[in-house]
Amino acid sequence: MTADFEPTIVSFCCHYCAYGAADLAGSLRLQYPPNVKVIKLPCTGKLDLIYILKAFEEGADGVLIAGCLEGDCHFQVGNLEAKRRVVYARTLLDKIGIGGKRLEMINLSSAMGNRFAEAATQITEQVRALGPNPLKQKQRV
Repeated sequence: MTADFEPTIVSFCCHYCAYGAADLAGSLRLQYPPNVKVIKLPCTGKLDLIYILKAFEEGADGVLIAGCLEGDCHFQVGNLEAKRRVVYARTLLDKIGIGGKRLEMINLSSAMGNRFAEAATQITEQVRALGPNPLKQKQRV
């Protein structure tokens, strides 16, 4: 791992709450790493395992899933379905050698801009400690 390694993080955010929290963090000019790329989903329940795997295949070093607070999903159980998929995805990432610790999920309301900025910073530091996505190493060889 090089000292200048700056991880790329893909954050899948639900439209109603988490994307609003990310937007609020920006509006409040809260500091979080600029390498966090936000992708808006209608609901984290729409998040399929293939989206997570594709993010890593395309070079993401970490993935953050951000959904509504549990019990407050606008689509009733979408965030619970996402949570179930994230648990499975972590075990799969461990098995294929990428590492499940590169994937995190948080639950937010749209008023939690501070929490989004904290989570973005936390996963960036966590992934920085893990080093680059192992797929990047294999692609260079």
